[in-house]
Amino acid sequence: MNEDYQFNVKRKRPEDLYSSVFDYYDDETRAWYASSKSIVKTQEKITIRVLELLELDKENSLILDCGCGPGFSSIYLHELGYRTVALDIINEFFSYYSINELNPITADMCFPPFKDNSFDAIISISAFQWIYTNLQDKKMEHNLVNLIKSFHSILKPKSKVVIQFYPKNRALMARIGNLIAKSSEFDGHYIIDNPDNPKKRKVYLILEKLH
Repeated sequence: MNEDYQFNVKRKRPEDLYSSVFDYYDDETRAWYASSKSIVKTQEKITIRVLELLELDKENSLILDCGCGPGFSSIYLHELGYRTVALDIINEFFSYYSINELNPITADMCFPPFKDNSFDAIISISAFQWIYTNLQDKKMEHNLVNLIKSFHSILKPKSKVVIQFYPKNRALMARIGNLIAKSSEFDGHYIIDNPDNPKKRKVYLILEKLH
């Protein structure tokens, strides 16, 4: 990514307007989200891109989908032949579709309850922005650092994490990168698709566990 590239999203997103993910995803919002055909289509497109970035060498790889919501990406990956574990902090999301074979787990993605070296890949789509939105918030910083350390522990060596999210600006991305560098041994970088188109722009954080 070009270090000189800059952007600043001024429009308020849900993570800016609500104090927690539970406040935003009430019964009505969950039902709307789970039934939205446009969101399903968008999630599938992003999942395809995430698979490209993961560069998995075996189709039966075990993938952890963190912040999976109703399980759109997990279901799609399962249909493609990947073994998938779906994780979300909101248990009610798992009631919209039959995803029992995806081993759904209710847990905070910052504190994933898994053994070391468990997964061939970790993905997170459209959820990471809830973790770290405020450069001055020390609790968010603590949760982010714990997430990165946990991801490094539960990921197998020579495997990748791919996180698609919606950062507000370059300063936030830079701070996330600095925290990752200081708290883990991940080799990481960003990829931005459609950087000059705010409506189509997608930001991906790729982290690789080298050993």
